[in-house]
Amino acid sequence: MKNLVKLFRKNKTGVAGLIIFVFFILVAIFANQIAPYDPMEIQFFQDGNVKRLLPPSSEHLLGTTYMGRDVFSQMVIGSRVAVLVGVISAICVAFIGTNIGLIAGYFGGKVDRVLMGIVDVMYGLPFLPFALILVSVLGPGVQNVILAIVLITWRNSSRVIRSQVLSLKNRTFIEAAKLSGASDRRILYKHIAPNVIPISLIYVSTSMAAAIMTESSISFLGLGDPIQVSWGRILFTCYSSQAMFKAPWWILPPGIAITLLVLSGYLMGRAFEEIANPKLRER
Repeated sequence: MKNLVKLFRKNKTGVAGLIIFVFFILVAIFANQIAPYDPMEIQFFQDGNVKRLLPPSSEHLLGTTYMGRDVFSQMVIGSRVAVLVGVISAICVAFIGTNIGLIAGYFGGKVDRVLMGIVDVMYGLPFLPFALILVSVLGPGVQNVILAIVLITWRNSSRVIRSQVLSLKNRTFIEAAKLSGASDRRILYKHIAPNVIPISLIYVSTSMAAAIMTESSISFLGLGDPIQVSWGRILFTCYSSQAMFKAPWWILPPGIAITLLVLSGYLMGRAFEEIANPKLRER
């Protein structure tokens, strides 16, 4: 693990992605302290008129929406949904995919056939349409979006982890562990799992990016929680208000934020890929 951290710290691409990611985590944690207004509160002039579609100013850093709401406050509060969906989805995907890959690759036989058969079935399901249908059936809500993402994306990591385990389980150190009387569980999680951690971390990073994109897409299509402020919901509201070209300060911030957060995931994923594959580090 220490070697993994050391290699990651030397990777400028990964460090850049981590800095971006940590920035958004801090914004999400301290969102209530950073946001100057309630994101759903309508702002009024002293004469009682709504502050509708105001450009950025010292009072409203990113302007206001068609309904007179502060865009900066919505962006800050909306970061919590993006970070929450990204982090929880990535952790769940990595946990499920890694464990299924470990078990299938190590035990082989019928266990492998059953688990990989399930993976094959999951590969037959289109990602975004499946997520949209599931959210439509279960209803809007962050937990349902996370469930939809996790149910479909664990398939990718499980197959790759399985392939790695197949190449590891016949190595000398594994045979030595078996001869010493180590249990299957100990061999899996003490001897094999540490060798596949870099690969798992690749999927943690890329799954986070995919989850954020999926949540934003679902919200943009109007299937997100109508009372939950999110970046995708901001885009949907701007589009439905036909203000995409009239108020660029409304639509650009969420688009840029989504791009940066997704980019951070792929940058970290690239770094872990280089760590897992020494040939990439030599380029």
